[in-house]
Amino acid sequence: MNTVLKIFLSMSFSGGLLILVLLLGKQCLKNKISRQWQYYIWLVVILRLLLPFRSEVNLLGKTYQTVDQVITQAAPLPPQQPAINTPGNMRAPAVDLEQNNENANSPSEDLTAVRPLQDIGMLFINHLWLAWLVVALALLIGKLTAYQGFMRYIHAGLIPVSDIELLDRLSIAAEQAGIQKPIELGINPLISSPLLTGFFCPCIILPNADISEKDFRYTVLHELTHYKRRDMFYKWLVQITVCLHWFNPLVHLMSREITKACEFSCDEAVLTKTGGGSASDYGKTLLDAMAAVGTYKENFGAVTLSENKELLKERLGAIMNFEKKSKTVRLLTGALTLCMILGAAFIGIYPTAAASDQPSSKPPVSGKQNATQAEASDQSGKNYTAQAERYYEADSLPLFEITFPRLDENAQKKWLEKFYAEGDFAFFSVAVRRLDTNSSLFADFAEKAYTDEEIAFFSTLTDCMDKAELEFWLDRALEDDRWDFQSMLFNRLDKSDEFDERKDKKEKEWEAAQKAEYQAAGITMDGKDYYYKGRLVNIFLDIRANKSFCILNMNPAGTVNIKIIRDTDNKIVSAAYMTEAEVTELLEDMSDDDDD
Repeated sequence: MNTVLKIFLSMSFSGGLLILVLLLGKQCLKNKISRQWQYYIWLVVILRLLLPFRSEVNLLGKTYQTVDQVITQAAPLPPQQPAINTPGNMRAPAVDLEQNNENANSPSEDLTAVRPLQDIGMLFINHLWLAWLVVALALLIGKLTAYQGFMRYIHAGLIPVSDIELLDRLSIAAEQAGIQKPIELGINPLISSPLLTGFFCPCIILPNADISEKDFRYTVLHELTHYKRRDMFYKWLVQITVCLHWFNPLVHLMSREITKACEFSCDEAVLTKTGGGSASDYGKTLLDAMAAVGTYKENFGAVTLSENKELLKERLGAIMNFEKKSKTVRLLTGALTLCMILGAAFIGIYPTAAASDQPSSKPPVSGKQNATQAEASDQSGKNYTAQAERYYEADSLPLFEITFPRLDENAQKKWLEKFYAEGDFAFFSVAVRRLDTNSSLFADFAEKAYTDEEIAFFSTLTDCMDKAELEFWLDRALEDDRWDFQSMLFNRLDKSDEFDERKDKKEKEWEAAQKAEYQAAGITMDGKDYYYKGRLVNIFLDIRANKSFCILNMNPAGTVNIKIIRDTDNKIVSAAYMTEAEVTELLEDMSDDDDD
């Protein structure tokens, strides 16, 4: 079976376990913890279903590998043919030759009959991933097509609202919700409930414009809350997950639970903003929405005020019993969130190395076969190198990350040098984090990045350094007066305040030294004004010899134009008057820069 499909199936299994945990927990804690938490915690499960992350130590990694080995060992062994012309297998007398030939041909004929079935079975298993992918794509295309049809239907009967009073109410509600983007408002009498459509051009659509001011306010707040929380993006993320895991019934169950939790959490968010005293009025708004004349069922791509009439009773009960959660409950939800995240990380997925570590299903029958197996073992490093090359060309960071630790140190060094030379921060970061903790490559590349002043690569390496190593590099950066590295290392050590103090002190020292140097050349400073021999300077120009630093000050009230002349060591030689040609050239250069 394709290794990628095995990994995906293990992700589906691990995600299914998390779904069961949440469903069981919901029965015990449904009314005790925040509805919004019950909505957003599903994102942890979705990430488990979509991303192939795992920790070094995980609960099910070994289980997946053991099951895979048992399946491999349980595969039927090919029948062994007797050796020919060996001492223990001498030819029979001629009179029995025909009979022996018949007996010898019988197993061969049976084997010939069975082999096509085995070949077909292996072909099906090896290409099973294609069937999975075709179904997933078909489902996704079907959902996209349905959503496009729904949007065409909505816009065909949409009547833009031109009532200034309603638009003003909408604008006020959007401002109170902290939404700066303009929100459109429309009427479509065929829909059965107010809804929000549009990912980037949001539009609130009402069944009719005959709505009370209070109902309008709660309806708009509800839909604006959906928009602010990006619930439409969340819904499509869930639909993509369902399409990819179409074979897993628990994922379909999760989708329905998220749909319900979306409305419950939105109700809670609105009541949190308006206050618990508005629960009765808000519940009445839900009841009024049920009386809409439209019958068209809303698509999953839109978010509505009341998506499922069957849930109305439960939603009304939750609204009437709404109360802000205590600090203890908030701490509990924080602890539960941490447990879910850790559970998703440690539950594990199918280990990529399992396929290469599986025992051979063919029994050793000769010394030659044993030698072949030994040779194959010696070639494992080359196999990993080929896999790493293939994953890199496919730009697959997760699979490359899995393969990189299995390379020998020389191969790892070559890959790191390649990423460093090409400026590939993403793969370099992944590779560095998968190095052994005692690898000498850390120190080698840290030295290289520091010498080359490649602070981005150096910063990536510091993520894997302990405090002692960070202190070592900070001392070196202080000794070398490398301000960019000092800033980053102080931040890594949580000493940003100390760096700011050093920086302020250094700037004051530099300004004092600069002022003294100018005074020696006849230049005095008064705030931002420069004076030369008692006369206010109009244009003051100081360019370092290597052009690494430049000071240009202009004061229209000045009467003289002065430039600073420095030697190759950036020492001030003298101050001189600028010629009219130099002033004209400088102003022309400034004009060209402004045009650019």
